[in-house]
Amino acid sequence: MRPPHVQTKREIEAILSRAGIRPRKRFGQHFLIDGNLMRRLHKSADLREDDLAVEVGGGTGGLTDLLVASGCEVVCVEIDRTFAALLERRFADQPRFRLVVGDVLHRKHEVHPDLGEAIRGHAERGAGQAKLVANLPYQVATPLIMNLLVDYPEVRLMCFTVQAEVGDRIIATPGTKAYGPLSIASQLCCVIETVARVGPRSFWPVPKVESLMLRLEVKQDTPIGQPNLAAFVEFVQNTFTHRRKTLRSALGYVLDDARRQRVCSLIDATRRPESIGIDEWVEVFHAASD
Repeated sequence: MRPPHVQTKREIEAILSRAGIRPRKRFGQHFLIDGNLMRRLHKSADLREDDLAVEVGGGTGGLTDLLVASGCEVVCVEIDRTFAALLERRFADQPRFRLVVGDVLHRKHEVHPDLGEAIRGHAERGAGQAKLVANLPYQVATPLIMNLLVDYPEVRLMCFTVQAEVGDRIIATPGTKAYGPLSIASQLCCVIETVARVGPRSFWPVPKVESLMLRLEVKQDTPIGQPNLAAFVEFVQNTFTHRRKTLRSALGYVLDDARRQRVCSLIDATRRPESIGIDEWVEVFHAASD
């Protein structure tokens, strides 16, 4: 069986030329033109007909073609109205394709309500899994991943390409510069696989940075538990606001004296937040919450 066709650079340029539009830097519009990598991203999601594929930034529909061909339900969020019009025409005859026009982040800590409705509605129907499958724009990647982890446990898998700076933060280990709240939340909640490192020339227009293709499979259970996850993430984020201070000093901005002393009796509080491992963060959070 021949591998599914993926839009080439020449085809993307022709689509844009006919529509009279150009990629816009403000929306992070860099199109993945390496067919093998696009197919790897699609394959990593293992889409079934009863799944919901969530795409962010449909662009000219290159990845959307593969998602629709899988036979699953597809909801695509596109902020650029010129590209949205193009996608609407391209997939007008696809009854399982839904387009949401707007910013995927309705607010910094809230996804677009139409997307939220699509995810929860799919779960209520008792169908398959909701899965994020996307080439994520740099600007939305971190808050979107955090929002989905905290507020949408219905999303069981995230397969995406993202700027390496963000990807490296997701997989960073304690004691490294990239390690922080995104690392801790992602690794606490997910089994993470690096699918590929992607060079700039795999995109058009060519960006100045490398990218990372990741697969995050959301765990069924964590030591925190879904009801407490939002409070845990907020606690870690607030503490990391003072990441250059010792843990004892940083916690002074977050906890009252009694709870800070209780935490400091369990761990070497002269360490900095960036050196604290995930299991230790769980222990610190539980001690601070008691």
